[in-house]
Amino acid sequence: MAKKEINKHRLLSMLLILVGNATYALSVKLFLLPAGLISCGTTGLALAVNHLTGIPLSWFIFAFNLAMLALGWAMLGRQFALTTVFSSLFYPIALEGLNAVLGDIQITQNLLLNTLYAGLGLGCSLGMVIRGGASTGGMDIPPLVLKKLLHIPVSVSLWTFDFCIMLTQMLFHTPEDLLYGVLLLMVISFALNKVLLMGTSRTEVKIVSSKADDLRIAILSKVDRGVTILHGEGGYLHTPTEVILSVVSNHEMPKIERIAREIDPECFMIVSRVTEVWGRGFSHSKEYRK
Repeated sequence: MAKKEINKHRLLSMLLILVGNATYALSVKLFLLPAGLISCGTTGLALAVNHLTGIPLSWFIFAFNLAMLALGWAMLGRQFALTTVFSSLFYPIALEGLNAVLGDIQITQNLLLNTLYAGLGLGCSLGMVIRGGASTGGMDIPPLVLKKLLHIPVSVSLWTFDFCIMLTQMLFHTPEDLLYGVLLLMVISFALNKVLLMGTSRTEVKIVSSKADDLRIAILSKVDRGVTILHGEGGYLHTPTEVILSVVSNHEMPKIERIAREIDPECFMIVSRVTEVWGRGFSHSKEYRK
Protein backbone atom coordinates (compact mmCIF):
# COMPACT_ATOMS: atom_id res chain seq x y z
CA MET A 1 0.00 0.00 0.00
CA ALA A 2 2.84 2.37 0.90
CA LYS A 3 4.52 1.70 -2.45
CA LYS A 4 1.25 2.41 -4.26
CA GLU A 5 0.92 5.73 -2.47
CA ILE A 6 4.52 6.66 -3.35
CA ASN A 7 4.00 5.79 -7.03
CA LYS A 8 0.72 7.72 -7.08
CA HIS A 9 2.43 10.75 -5.54
CA ARG A 10 5.28 10.58 -8.08
CA LEU A 11 2.83 10.31 -10.98
CA LEU A 12 0.84 13.30 -9.70
CA SER A 13 4.05 15.30 -9.26
CA MET A 14 5.16 14.58 -12.82
CA LEU A 15 1.72 15.52 -14.12
CA LEU A 16 1.82 18.83 -12.22
CA ILE A 17 5.30 19.61 -13.59
CA LEU A 18 4.22 18.71 -17.14
CA VAL A 19 0.98 20.74 -17.05
CA GLY A 20 2.71 23.61 -15.24
CA ASN A 21 5.43 23.98 -17.86
CA ALA A 22 2.94 23.63 -20.72
CA THR A 23 0.72 26.32 -19.14
CA TYR A 24 3.75 28.57 -18.63
CA ALA A 25 4.69 28.28 -22.32
CA LEU A 26 1.06 28.85 -23.36
CA SER A 27 0.81 32.01 -21.21
CA VAL A 28 4.00 33.38 -22.72
CA LYS A 29 2.82 32.61 -26.26
CA LEU A 30 -0.77 33.90 -25.95
CA PHE A 31 -0.36 36.96 -23.71
CA LEU A 32 3.23 37.95 -22.90
CA LEU A 33 4.76 37.95 -26.40
CA PRO A 34 1.85 39.42 -28.41
CA ALA A 35 1.58 42.36 -25.98
CA GLY A 36 5.35 42.92 -25.86
CA LEU A 37 5.26 42.97 -22.07
CA ILE A 38 8.30 43.48 -19.90
CA SER A 39 9.04 40.27 -18.05
CA CYS A 40 11.57 38.95 -15.56
CA GLY A 41 13.49 35.71 -15.12
CA THR A 42 14.79 33.67 -18.02
CA THR A 43 11.95 34.80 -20.29
CA GLY A 44 12.74 38.48 -19.64
CA LEU A 45 16.42 37.87 -20.34
CA ALA A 46 15.49 36.05 -23.55
CA LEU A 47 13.30 38.98 -24.64
CA ALA A 48 16.22 41.39 -24.20
CA VAL A 49 18.61 39.11 -26.09
CA ASN A 50 16.03 38.59 -28.85
CA HIS A 51 15.63 42.33 -29.32
CA LEU A 52 19.38 42.96 -29.42
CA THR A 53 20.52 39.94 -31.47
CA GLY A 54 17.42 38.38 -33.06
CA ILE A 55 18.06 34.98 -31.44
CA PRO A 56 14.68 33.17 -31.05
CA LEU A 57 13.36 33.01 -27.50
CA SER A 58 13.06 29.22 -27.32
CA TRP A 59 16.65 28.72 -28.57
CA PHE A 60 18.13 31.12 -26.04
CA ILE A 61 16.02 29.73 -23.17
CA PHE A 62 17.05 26.17 -24.05
CA ALA A 63 20.77 27.06 -24.16
CA PHE A 64 20.59 29.24 -21.04
CA ASN A 65 18.71 26.60 -19.06
CA LEU A 66 21.30 23.98 -20.06
CA ALA A 67 24.09 26.28 -18.82
CA MET A 68 22.25 26.95 -15.54
CA LEU A 69 21.56 23.23 -15.17
CA ALA A 70 25.29 22.53 -15.46
CA LEU A 71 25.98 25.27 -12.90
CA GLY A 72 23.38 23.81 -10.55
CA TRP A 73 24.85 20.32 -10.95
CA ALA A 74 28.36 21.61 -10.14
CA MET A 75 27.45 23.90 -7.25
CA LEU A 76 24.24 22.47 -5.76
CA GLY A 77 24.64 18.76 -6.40
CA ARG A 78 23.31 16.02 -8.63
CA GLN A 79 19.99 15.65 -6.79
CA PHE A 80 19.07 19.28 -7.38
CA ALA A 81 19.93 19.05 -11.08
CA LEU A 82 17.79 15.95 -11.52
CA THR A 83 14.74 17.67 -10.02
CA THR A 84 15.04 20.63 -12.42
CA VAL A 85 16.17 18.94 -15.64
CA PHE A 86 12.64 18.20 -16.87
CA SER A 87 11.39 21.76 -16.41
CA SER A 88 14.57 23.27 -17.83
CA LEU A 89 14.25 21.33 -21.08
CA PHE A 90 10.49 20.91 -21.51
CA TYR A 91 9.53 24.61 -21.27
CA PRO A 92 11.56 25.85 -24.29
CA ILE A 93 10.52 22.79 -26.30
CA ALA A 94 6.85 23.47 -25.48
CA LEU A 95 7.27 27.14 -26.40
CA GLU A 96 8.82 26.26 -29.77
CA GLY A 97 6.03 23.75 -30.43
CA LEU A 98 3.36 26.36 -29.64
CA ASN A 99 5.09 28.85 -31.94
CA ALA A 100 4.85 26.32 -34.76
CA VAL A 101 1.23 25.36 -34.06
CA LEU A 102 -0.32 28.73 -33.13
CA GLY A 103 1.69 31.02 -35.40
CA ASP A 104 1.01 34.74 -34.83
CA ILE A 105 -2.23 34.27 -32.89
CA GLN A 106 -3.31 37.17 -30.68
CA ILE A 107 -6.38 36.83 -28.44
CA THR A 108 -6.63 40.49 -27.40
CA GLN A 109 -4.81 43.74 -28.09
CA ASN A 110 -5.79 45.19 -24.72
CA LEU A 111 -2.53 45.66 -22.79
CA LEU A 112 -4.17 45.44 -19.37
CA LEU A 113 -5.97 42.18 -20.20
CA ASN A 114 -2.74 40.69 -21.55
CA THR A 115 -0.90 41.73 -18.38
CA LEU A 116 -3.53 40.24 -16.05
CA TYR A 117 -3.91 36.95 -17.92
CA ALA A 118 -0.17 36.57 -18.44
CA GLY A 119 0.35 37.09 -14.70
CA LEU A 120 -2.38 34.62 -13.76
CA GLY A 121 -1.08 32.02 -16.20
CA LEU A 122 2.57 32.38 -15.21
CA GLY A 123 1.82 32.44 -11.48
CA CYS A 124 -0.49 29.41 -11.57
CA SER A 125 1.94 27.43 -13.72
CA LEU A 126 4.88 28.24 -11.43
CA GLY A 127 2.76 27.14 -8.48
CA MET A 128 2.02 23.81 -10.16
CA VAL A 129 5.69 23.18 -10.91
CA ILE A 130 6.74 24.00 -7.34
CA ARG A 131 3.96 21.84 -5.88
CA GLY A 132 5.20 19.07 -8.13
CA GLY A 133 8.51 19.27 -6.27
CA ALA A 134 10.58 20.80 -9.08
CA SER A 135 12.15 24.11 -10.01
CA THR A 136 11.74 25.95 -13.29
CA GLY A 137 15.54 26.17 -13.55
CA GLY A 138 17.05 29.10 -15.43
CA MET A 139 17.26 32.24 -13.29
CA ASP A 140 16.12 30.30 -10.20
CA ILE A 141 19.60 28.76 -9.96
CA PRO A 142 22.01 31.77 -9.60
CA PRO A 143 20.29 33.00 -6.38
CA LEU A 144 20.63 29.50 -4.90
CA VAL A 145 24.33 29.42 -5.82
CA LEU A 146 24.88 32.87 -4.25
CA LYS A 147 23.06 31.69 -1.13
CA LYS A 148 25.44 28.75 -0.85
CA LEU A 149 28.65 30.69 -1.60
CA LEU A 150 28.01 34.13 -0.09
CA HIS A 151 24.98 33.50 2.19
CA ILE A 152 22.95 36.14 0.35
CA PRO A 153 19.22 35.57 0.95
CA VAL A 154 17.56 34.01 -2.10
CA SER A 155 14.72 36.56 -2.10
CA VAL A 156 17.18 39.49 -2.19
CA SER A 157 19.27 38.19 -5.09
CA LEU A 158 16.21 36.97 -7.00
CA TRP A 159 14.52 40.36 -6.86
CA THR A 160 17.83 42.06 -7.74
CA PHE A 161 18.25 39.88 -10.83
CA ASP A 162 14.63 40.44 -11.87
CA PHE A 163 14.95 44.21 -11.42
CA CYS A 164 18.12 44.30 -13.52
CA ILE A 165 16.50 42.20 -16.25
CA MET A 166 13.51 44.55 -16.33
CA LEU A 167 15.82 47.58 -16.50
CA THR A 168 17.64 45.99 -19.44
CA GLN A 169 14.35 45.79 -21.32
CA MET A 170 13.78 49.50 -20.63
CA LEU A 171 16.28 50.18 -23.42
CA PHE A 172 13.49 49.41 -25.88
CA HIS A 173 10.37 50.07 -23.79
CA THR A 174 8.57 53.13 -22.43
CA PRO A 175 8.23 54.03 -18.72
CA GLU A 176 4.57 53.01 -18.98
CA ASP A 177 5.67 49.53 -20.04
CA LEU A 178 7.70 49.31 -16.84
CA LEU A 179 4.54 49.99 -14.83
CA TYR A 180 2.80 47.14 -16.64
CA GLY A 181 5.84 44.98 -15.88
CA VAL A 182 5.54 45.73 -12.16
CA LEU A 183 1.82 44.91 -12.33
CA LEU A 184 2.68 41.64 -14.04
CA LEU A 185 5.07 40.73 -11.21
CA MET A 186 2.39 41.50 -8.62
CA VAL A 187 -0.21 39.31 -10.36
CA ILE A 188 2.32 36.48 -10.73
CA SER A 189 3.10 36.63 -7.00
CA PHE A 190 -0.60 36.68 -6.10
CA ALA A 191 -1.47 33.70 -8.32
CA LEU A 192 1.62 31.76 -7.21
CA ASN A 193 0.74 32.10 -3.53
CA LYS A 194 -2.87 31.09 -4.15
CA VAL A 195 -1.84 27.92 -5.98
CA LEU A 196 0.77 26.98 -3.37
CA LEU A 197 -1.84 27.19 -0.60
CA MET A 198 -4.75 25.78 -2.60
CA GLY A 199 -6.37 22.80 -0.92
CA THR A 200 -4.12 22.96 2.14
CA SER A 201 -5.53 25.85 4.18
CA ARG A 202 -7.78 24.89 7.08
CA THR A 203 -9.49 26.54 10.05
CA GLU A 204 -8.24 26.14 13.60
CA VAL A 205 -10.81 26.44 16.38
CA LYS A 206 -10.18 26.91 20.10
CA ILE A 207 -13.20 26.90 22.42
CA VAL A 208 -13.05 27.77 26.13
CA SER A 209 -16.19 26.46 27.80
CA SER A 210 -17.53 25.03 31.04
CA LYS A 211 -19.28 22.42 28.87
CA ALA A 212 -16.14 21.21 27.15
CA ASP A 213 -17.09 17.53 27.35
CA ASP A 214 -20.48 18.10 25.69
CA LEU A 215 -18.79 20.09 22.94
CA ARG A 216 -16.16 17.38 22.48
CA ILE A 217 -18.81 14.68 22.02
CA ALA A 218 -20.83 16.82 19.61
CA ILE A 219 -17.82 17.67 17.42
CA LEU A 220 -16.70 14.04 17.29
CA SER A 221 -20.16 12.70 16.45
CA LYS A 222 -21.71 15.45 14.31
CA VAL A 223 -18.69 16.88 12.48
CA ASP A 224 -16.48 13.77 12.53
CA ARG A 225 -13.38 15.78 13.39
CA GLY A 226 -10.67 15.04 15.93
CA VAL A 227 -10.54 17.04 19.13
CA THR A 228 -7.72 17.77 21.57
CA ILE A 229 -8.45 18.87 25.14
CA LEU A 230 -6.04 21.46 26.53
CA HIS A 231 -6.02 22.03 30.29
CA GLY A 232 -5.81 25.68 31.21
CA GLU A 233 -6.42 28.13 34.01
CA GLY A 234 -8.36 31.35 34.13
CA GLY A 235 -6.07 34.37 34.33
CA TYR A 236 -8.26 36.32 36.77
CA LEU A 237 -9.79 33.82 39.19
CA HIS A 238 -7.27 31.03 38.52
CA THR A 239 -10.12 28.58 38.04
CA PRO A 240 -9.25 25.39 36.12
CA THR A 241 -10.71 25.32 32.62
CA GLU A 242 -10.60 23.15 29.54
CA VAL A 243 -9.92 24.36 26.00
CA ILE A 244 -11.11 22.39 22.98
CA LEU A 245 -8.72 22.46 20.03
CA SER A 246 -9.78 21.23 16.61
CA VAL A 247 -8.76 21.79 13.00
CA VAL A 248 -11.59 21.60 10.48
CA SER A 249 -12.11 22.23 6.79
CA ASN A 250 -13.42 25.66 5.86
CA HIS A 251 -16.92 24.48 4.97
CA GLU A 252 -17.24 22.68 8.34
CA MET A 253 -16.65 25.88 10.32
CA PRO A 254 -20.32 27.07 10.26
CA LYS A 255 -21.38 23.69 11.71
CA ILE A 256 -18.86 24.07 14.54
CA GLU A 257 -20.16 27.56 15.32
CA ARG A 258 -23.76 26.33 15.35
CA ILE A 259 -22.90 23.47 17.71
CA ALA A 260 -21.01 25.80 20.07
CA ARG A 261 -23.90 28.29 20.24
CA GLU A 262 -26.45 25.54 20.90
CA ILE A 263 -24.47 23.87 23.70
CA ASP A 264 -22.85 26.89 25.36
CA PRO A 265 -23.91 30.34 24.09
CA GLU A 266 -21.43 31.94 26.52
CA CYS A 267 -18.37 30.01 25.35
CA PHE A 268 -15.24 31.85 24.23
CA MET A 269 -14.22 30.87 20.71
CA ILE A 270 -11.05 31.69 18.76
CA VAL A 271 -11.02 31.03 15.01
CA SER A 272 -7.84 31.33 12.95
CA ARG A 273 -6.69 30.29 9.47
CA VAL A 274 -3.83 27.83 9.15
CA THR A 275 -2.02 27.54 5.83
CA GLU A 276 -1.23 23.83 5.91
CA VAL A 277 -2.20 20.75 7.91
CA TRP A 278 -0.51 17.36 7.95
CA GLY A 279 -1.65 14.28 9.81
CA ARG A 280 -4.47 11.83 10.30
CA GLY A 281 -7.74 13.07 8.83
CA PHE A 282 -6.05 15.47 6.41
CA SER A 283 -2.89 14.27 4.68
CA HIS A 284 -3.62 10.70 5.86
CA SER A 285 -6.91 8.83 5.88
CA LYS A 286 -8.97 8.77 9.06
CA GLU A 287 -8.52 5.91 11.50
CA TYR A 288 -11.18 5.03 14.05
CA ARG A 289 -10.14 3.32 17.26
CA LYS A 290 -12.12 1.97 20.17
